[in-house]
Amino acid sequence: MAESRRLGKADLTLPCKEMAHYLLGKILARKLDNGAVLKGRIVETECYLGGEDKASHSYNGRQTPGNEPMYMPSGTTYVYFTYGMYFCFNISSIEPGAVVLIRAAEPLQGLETMAKFRSVKKKGVLKETELCNGPSKLCIAMNMTKQNCNKMDLCESEVLWIEDDGGKVEEKEIVISTRIGIASAGEEWAGKPLRFYVLSNPHVSKRDKKAERELS
Repeated sequence: MAESRRLGKADLTLPCKEMAHYLLGKILARKLDNGAVLKGRIVETECYLGGEDKASHSYNGRQTPGNEPMYMPSGTTYVYFTYGMYFCFNISSIEPGAVVLIRAAEPLQGLETMAKFRSVKKKGVLKETELCNGPSKLCIAMNMTKQNCNKMDLCESEVLWIEDDGGKVEEKEIVISTRIGIASAGEEWAGKPLRFYVLSNPHVSKRDKKAERELS
């Protein structure tokens, strides 16, 4: 990999939609307790805007001890537990209650370790494209839980950060689609174009072929 720099406050102080675009192509790095560092290139993101966004945990200004990181400074991690068994990893933006969900990543470093973490939940041999191709898979592969990765400042943390190695994703490569698994939020918000992914990347969780055709 090319030499990379760690992102700082100036990089991550962004509105939610802008951050969701900006993070594509950046590298999520996770340092484990044994000193090993896992890395994956972010290839899919989703926006949860708070306020009127009925799919957001902060809909209508809702504030609880659980969603506190959504109101913390931009670049703060928000990890939540879902379906009674999985974690999802988010990053706060500058708007109160708005976060970017990291949906998928392309594994770059520590693939054997990622595979071991994933094999605890899934039997059989996993393909490289199956390691981090979904929000809960990503959290399992990189050992990110609410207990060890929540409320962290990505610009200061020693165990979790984001890097830029120059792997820029051009706008023409970004597919804009609807979010996944939020039908309960109602047709209007379920249909909002708030999911973004890298065209033709095999590590994306779910492709939207109609949106891809419109992009071309």
